[in-house]
Amino acid sequence: MNFKNYVVIIVTFLLLTFSVGSSILNYMKSLDETQKELKERSLPLSIDNIYTEVQRNLIEPTLVSSMMSNDTFLKDWIINSETDIKKISRYLESIKNRYSVFSTFLVSEKTGNYYTSKGLLEKVKEDNPNNAWYFKFKDIQDSYEINLDFNKFLGNSLIMFINYKIFDDDFHYLGATGIGIKISYINEMLKHFRAKYNFNVFFTDKEGNIILSEKENDDIGKVKNIKELNLIKKGALVDNSNLIEYEKNGKAYILNTKYIKELKLYLFVEAEVDKFTKELEKTFYTNLLISLFVTAIIILIILYTIKNYNKKLEKLASHDSLTQLSNRRNFNEYFEKSLKLFKRDKTPRSIIFFDIDNFKMINDNYGHLVGDNVLKRIAAILNLQIRDCDSISRWGGEEFLILLNDSNLEQSFKVAQKLKQSFENDLGLNNLVKEPVTASFGVTEFKEDDTIDKIISRADNGLYAAKNSGKNKVEKVK
Repeated sequence: MNFKNYVVIIVTFLLLTFSVGSSILNYMKSLDETQKELKERSLPLSIDNIYTEVQRNLIEPTLVSSMMSNDTFLKDWIINSETDIKKISRYLESIKNRYSVFSTFLVSEKTGNYYTSKGLLEKVKEDNPNNAWYFKFKDIQDSYEINLDFNKFLGNSLIMFINYKIFDDDFHYLGATGIGIKISYINEMLKHFRAKYNFNVFFTDKEGNIILSEKENDDIGKVKNIKELNLIKKGALVDNSNLIEYEKNGKAYILNTKYIKELKLYLFVEAEVDKFTKELEKTFYTNLLISLFVTAIIILIILYTIKNYNKKLEKLASHDSLTQLSNRRNFNEYFEKSLKLFKRDKTPRSIIFFDIDNFKMINDNYGHLVGDNVLKRIAAILNLQIRDCDSISRWGGEEFLILLNDSNLEQSFKVAQKLKQSFENDLGLNNLVKEPVTASFGVTEFKEDDTIDKIISRADNGLYAAKNSGKNKVEKVK
């Protein structure tokens, strides 16, 4: 593996580490902040907001029931006027309409009569299962209770009853009164809490039994899940607000509790952590994909840049910077391969070795800049006239070497002659030095027992022979 590949691998590793690492760190930080926000602000504030909603929607009916149980008219009617059923019916009707509740009721302990806004409904009896709530309520110590019940006289609907005991001035038990609220109304309220706050809301009694929960949310409504949570053991059923973290069905939850004294119920607000971190997870994957995409682009840019610089470096290492022809080192490698091929396939190959005549005089008379332009023009002529399958090299200074493939001595001699005439007659060269630019050539072909040194030596001898015989000539050496 070369140095370039090592650099690319290291840079790729660093970029991936940085992009993935920064995405993970940002995600973890955001996750921690979200959970902290949920525990310290969202849940406490939400439970207070929900408690306010509960006060408006549940506590008001409780206060109405309490007011009814302490109403002197109702007490006097039970003691003195129970035979006047119309009077109590109007009273219950007015309470029902004033506070927009589903039903109002009164049960007289003395007669066992059950009254509603429509009048006498029935007599409560201990052997009637539908009346069991009354006798159970009468025996408890608390002055009120909240329960859920199906009542066949109320359309067999699930109703939440808020029951209050009635006592005379001497604290003798007179009966029970209260109101009923359709649980569908409560269910909509709890559903609203879930939709608006993304919290599950439910109520339990002191034993941890669920009294109220959203009808559609069956999972939270199962008492067995409350047992899994073990509310009493974890201290959730205390009068103070409490926050508990736990797992259920493999998911993390945070639970906040508040005791509602007026209802004698515990308010629970449960948050599924994943619901609050889902957007963070989406953002994390989005940022990760963007980071990987940007990283891929950067890596491609680096690869492209390295490749281009590598090409430039290779060209600088193998080509003459002035003429852009192969330099001596690069040409020698090609020369060596060609000699090996010649010895194997016997295809004729030749070289042309030439030197620009009087080049020092050109530099002295016209300056080195003109001399450089002469060399560039010579290179341009060579590129135009020499085949792509052949190789051209600036051998050094004003010397050039050409290797011709599939070309014997006579063919190469003709090529050299053509080049000599092209230099001599080129308008570009004549414009640079105001006189013909000539060159002397030595031409030789490969032999069976040749080495590179032997071939160049023969071509060099031809070159010097051309120089010594008056320049601007081509000499071939066998």
